[in-house]
Amino acid sequence: MGFWTLLKGLLLFANALAILNEDRFLVPRGWTLGELHQTDRRNSPKGQIIGLIHACQYMRLPLMLINTAVIVLKLISG
Repeated sequence: MGFWTLLKGLLLFANALAILNEDRFLVPRGWTLGELHQTDRRNSPKGQIIGLIHACQYMRLPLMLINTAVIVLKLISG
């Protein structure tokens, strides 16, 4: 397993987190930032996961640019 494979795996994971729909997936499970601020459990594992999900959703545009760059690189390199 090379470094390139690891980077592609992390990119796929970030894409998976970025496309989660808040209304359909996160709200029924209580995984929203509002719920996190009400309970004040930001340092818990659940709080860290919620923060990671929202950070990936916030960075959608740079993620699209990175995806485009990876696709172009894969087309060029084969």
